[in-house]
Formats: sequence, C-alpha cells, structure tokens
Amino acid sequence: MNKTKKVIVILGPTAVGKTKFAVNLAYEFNGEIISADSRQVYIGMDIGSGKDLTDYTIQNKTIKTHLIDVVKPHCEFNLYLFQKLFYSAYQDIVSQNHIPFLVGGTGLYLSSVIQKYSLNKVNFNSQRAKNLENYSEEKLIEILKDLNPNLHNTTDLTEKKRIISAILIAEENEENGFPEENLEFLIIGINEDREILKNRIRERLKIRLKSGMIEEVENLLNNGISHEKLRFFGLEYKFVSQYLAGELNYNDMHQKLASSIIQFSKRQMTWFRKMEKEGILINWLKNTEIENAKILIRNFI
Repeated sequence: MNKTKKVIVILGPTAVGKTKFAVNLAYEFNGEIISADSRQVYIGMDIGSGKDLTDYTIQNKTIKTHLIDVVKPHCEFNLYLFQKLFYSAYQDIVSQNHIPFLVGGTGLYLSSVIQKYSLNKVNFNSQRAKNLENYSEEKLIEILKDLNPNLHNTTDLTEKKRIISAILIAEENEENGFPEENLEFLIIGINEDREILKNRIRERLKIRLKSGMIEEVENLLNNGISHEKLRFFGLEYKFVSQYLAGELNYNDMHQKLASSIIQFSKRQMTWFRKMEKEGILINWLKNTEIENAKILIRNFI
C-alpha cells in the first residue's frame, strides 16, 4: 500500500504529553498534524482547550496543523463536520507527499475515522425535526436511547434541542460504509502511571489559571457566549463560568475542576479500552519512549 494511504494516530488521556510527542515524530517523518480535539476547533478558546501552540515549533520549524481554530464559539461543531474536515485535511497533506498524524484525546472523533463511521449530512429543519419538537424531553431521551443504547455523550441528554439533533443524526446515519479511501492506521497510545498523570493534571491546571484562563472565559462572555453554552465547552469552561457567575468561590472552582479533569482522563482511557475490545490495536508507550515509536513508524511506512 502506498504510504500516502497511511495515517499515524497518537492518542491518550489529557496531560499525558501527546502534542510534544507527536510534533517530534512529525518533524522526524515529514508529517503534518490533524487535531482530534472537540474544543481546539474553536477560535479564542486557547488556554482552556490546551492548544499549546508553541509546542508545534521544533528546531526552528513549525509543524503544520489542521482542525485548530476553524470555527467561532458561536457556531455549532459536530462529528459530521469533524469527519468532513479530517478527510479534507488528509487530502491536503498527502497531496504534499507528507504523512498525516491524527493527534488527540476526543475518543468519539478518533473512533469516527479509525472505525469508519458513516455519517450523512442531516437536515435539522426537516418535518421530522418539527414533529420531534412536540415530544417531551423524557420521550425524546427514550427515542434516542433506543437508537443508541451505548450513548457516551451524556451532554446530548441535557437540552431538548440537543436531544432532537442527536436523534436526527442517529436516524440519518447508516451503520456501514466509509466515506473515504480505505486508510490504514498505526495507532500509538501514550499513557502514564496514574499518580504521575494526576500530578501533571494538577500542575498544568495551576499554570493555566495563572496564564489567563479566567480572563479567556471572561472574554468569551463579553463576546456574547452565554454561561449556558460555556458549560458545554468542557470542564475548564464550565467551572470557570460557574466561578465568574458567583456560583463557586475560587478554591472550590480550582479543586472541583482538578478532580473533574482527573475523572475525565479515566473516562478517556475507558473509551480507548473499549476501542481495543472492538478489535482496534493500540501500541501503548510512555512519552519517554519516542525511539520505540520511531521504530513502529518506520516499519509501518
């Protein structure tokens, strides 16, 4: 198989060091990075989403990135758009005879590409959508759970509009098929001892809070993003929003946020273990084992 049919995936839980690891490998193998992160797509959400843009520069060379800063926070972004933009970025990268590195921790986004989800564009203004508006939230949740018994994104169950959108997507999408070429993936998972990872999460959070994360959320609020919407943008935005709204004091916000990120990292690992149970091979390494990763990639390409 031609090497341009191949994609290298670097995945792992938050704070494990995926970005620097991937940048080193992309530098070594003439690669470009496609971000698989559900929040880094948003412009102006930098510190809370952990973009760490300076990490993409190595040996005075900046590794090209895709799917970072592609939509404003006022806009909706979903799995269909992620997949569409992934294939567009893939084509762009291989047209330069470079190697695509898909890097991130959003399990659903990673699975949609690796496990070949077939997604069709959904008409959110259809007659079906209008009919669903007449149902109670309880009935809509029942319909959605019938369509998707293994529902992972529980935020879909917290607002009527989101529940309806999730139902329309689930009804529209086919179970089989693949919208792109038959890509081959080498998947490298980065993990770390649990206590080390917990400490990294706590230290990183301290740095982000000191580096302007609260001001970033204030700026989003000043630009018309509601507290309600901020809570859908992930833990950092949710808890800082609660602090700014006077619902939490600073210490409670800090402690609850640290604990929630640690729990989130466990859920990420649960998703990756689920992928393995479904037959996806993940080569697990620590972020110090860069040479082992290089060997895997040389054998792959």
